[in-house]
Amino acid sequence: MQSLAQYPVILDQRVAWGDMDAFGHVNNVMYYRYIESARLLYLERLNILMGALVTVVATNQCRYLKPVVYPDQLKIGTRIDEIGRTSFKMSYILWSEQQQSIVATSEAVLVCINKHTGQKMEIPEDIQKIIRELENTVGHII
Repeated sequence: MQSLAQYPVILDQRVAWGDMDAFGHVNNVMYYRYIESARLLYLERLNILMGALVTVVATNQCRYLKPVVYPDQLKIGTRIDEIGRTSFKMSYILWSEQQQSIVATSEAVLVCINKHTGQKMEIPEDIQKIIRELENTVGHII
């Protein structure tokens, strides 16, 4: 089982009352919003949000392991597991402070696009280097 120590970027996410649904637990849509926030924090660390390279989510999935309820504080670990020519795969774990356990896992494939042309673009070497250095801070070699 993965632990937060294996993820170089960790987002603290407070669960709001309004995040819950009629069944009294966090609605599945909220997990994707939490993961989006974690993804953006990672991309900020790469310093690519203001350049010509933008990312689009090609696929994503979430595995719900335990229900989350208000009040809770989640820690969302984010890392990149694979780097392709024009895409990369991100993995996430969602850790509940209240339950002291992982409550969900997720993966997403992001494709790199040139924001000026709208076409796929190769991941620049300098970005790949930053990714590898960031991942190496937790001993994750890709």
